[in-house]
Amino acid sequence: MQARRKGKSYELARPRWYVPLLFLLPAMLVMVAMVAYPLYYEVDISFRSVTLYNLRSGNYPWIGLENYKSMFEDPQFFSTLIRTVVWTVVNVVSHVSLGFMLALILNRKLPGKAIIRVLLILPWAVPQYIAAIAMRNLFNETYGPINLVLKALFGDGATVMWLSNPANAFKAAIITNIWLGVPFMMMTCLGGLQSIPQELYEAADIDGANWWQKVRNVVLPLMKPVLTPAIVLGTIWTFNMVNVIYILTYGSTHEAAQILVSQIYKRAFEFFRYGYAAAMSVVVFILLVSFSSVFIRAQKLED
Repeated sequence: MQARRKGKSYELARPRWYVPLLFLLPAMLVMVAMVAYPLYYEVDISFRSVTLYNLRSGNYPWIGLENYKSMFEDPQFFSTLIRTVVWTVVNVVSHVSLGFMLALILNRKLPGKAIIRVLLILPWAVPQYIAAIAMRNLFNETYGPINLVLKALFGDGATVMWLSNPANAFKAAIITNIWLGVPFMMMTCLGGLQSIPQELYEAADIDGANWWQKVRNVVLPLMKPVLTPAIVLGTIWTFNMVNVIYILTYGSTHEAAQILVSQIYKRAFEFFRYGYAAAMSVVVFILLVSFSSVFIRAQKLED
């Protein structure tokens, strides 16, 4: 490429093909170190026998699909998988519906809206493990405020064995995670609502649309680019939520209240079956990637 100026020619330097790669190289190295290699290592040890006995030696015998075979032959795996699906669906549906409703309320003129918004965001600002410990104390069967209120209102028979009963402990974990997850979805939906032009609402008013028709025909279609990634991220985060489940259901009597990721944690760091836990992690990874791909593709086809 040449450029001429005052009778002189100048040769402009052509960009080298490797220059963009040099700018991308630091990010690529970080991705390889933080994502690609740990994923490869996890898949590799899922085909090996890695236990507490040979962990320090680094000599992990190759056993092929034995870890996967043991996992799929364990009936507890499938019951835990069903429980994990229930946990994820209930939480994500609650997060999206409650968060969207609160966002619709905050998107209107409301006295003290700034204070209300701060109060609603507080659960999101609290670290998860701190919130889980606090909720564990709230659900305590003897001196927890929840049982004390139930007892004061309805008598001694109204108290609930929240933490000693696996089913109730699972319900307590769902309540805690819904409380923690709604603020994020609320703020995401509120950002999407505030990006919708006011002219569209005015046009709907001229056409005589009521509140529900405006939400269904104006708000929801325009919110889809915001809700789709939020639902995918919320599903992945909820599926992998180990803090709330582990803290609220801590104890050997609560195996029936576990989800897959909390069982993976126990298999790895309590039972020291690292290869088996790696195999479970690979299955969880495949499930989440499959769900994300199918959900995003379905949204594109619908558009």
